[in-house]
Amino acid sequence: MAQVADRAGVSVMTVSYTYNRADRVSIESRNKVLHAAAELGYAGPDPAARSLRYGSTRTLGVILGEHLTYAFDNPQAVAFLAGIAEVCADRGYGMLIVPTAGTADDSVRVGQAAVDAFVIWTMTDDDPVLDAVSASGRPAVIHGGPARGGLQLVSIDNRAAAFAMGMKTFAGARRPAILSFPLDSARQTVIASGVDPETVQFPVTRDRLLGYRDAIIALGLEWSDVVVAATATNDEREAESLAEQLLSVDHPVDAIAAMSDEQAVGVLTAAATMGVSIPRALAVSGWDDSRAAAANRLSSVAQDLRAQGASAARLALGAQDEAAPVEWSVVLRSTTS
Repeated sequence: MAQVADRAGVSVMTVSYTYNRADRVSIESRNKVLHAAAELGYAGPDPAARSLRYGSTRTLGVILGEHLTYAFDNPQAVAFLAGIAEVCADRGYGMLIVPTAGTADDSVRVGQAAVDAFVIWTMTDDDPVLDAVSASGRPAVIHGGPARGGLQLVSIDNRAAAFAMGMKTFAGARRPAILSFPLDSARQTVIASGVDPETVQFPVTRDRLLGYRDAIIALGLEWSDVVVAATATNDEREAESLAEQLLSVDHPVDAIAAMSDEQAVGVLTAAATMGVSIPRALAVSGWDDSRAAAANRLSSVAQDLRAQGASAARLALGAQDEAAPVEWSVVLRSTTS
């Protein structure tokens, strides 16, 4: 910068303002600086050095706990990240997505991330990445859970929402089933009866199963008879395949509560292919009240993931009076009686 200032015939402060506070520099001085910089091959202040000087990277880290493509393929993640991006744009921050793969490198990658704070997409209770985040000493907000001392949490009451949706979906049913997110970090496809929700490692999945179980019991049904079909991914085609299995047995299920609208649309596709009447022979509900839910007249739990992402970002960046959005509602359409 001193060499640029000397070549341009201005002060070092003028060079600094040209790159960092352009509004404080006249157009004439700015042109002199940029011309001298070009002659000297100077591209501007080094970002890493500037971060060391000011103690800030102006970057917010987002830990997905998923494959990187999840950020672009999963509608829930897309909405959540859009909320974070909106806050980052307003505050002049960059956003760094930090994917994890369930290996020892995850904690190292998180610890070395050049960010000022973290927002964490829901993880299992025992994920070592959470320890790495805590050890970094940087502010962090977890979406959905698990709750962790020293870290803030943004989430709706998934158990209460699942109970309310279950009471509508399972009303009048005799053989209800649940299409679930993965039960643990192995992310294996599972079809089993009477799954104990307390053994589930993902807090969001666990709380939703607990809520559905509450509804089953309230309706006088036996939880041990309820089939839980857990998908490996939030994929419509996998959900369709599992639904076909649930509808092909001698005594097919007559109600399916899915944990996403994508899963529920897969159920509707399977039912249409097999000639199963909705909702007369099969009641179906989803979650998130997405565009797909509206297009398919699907009953669903409504929540605003974009607003939750924005709230998590504001909290991570130091908002003291930010109230985490906890609103949710049950939207009833033609797929439930």
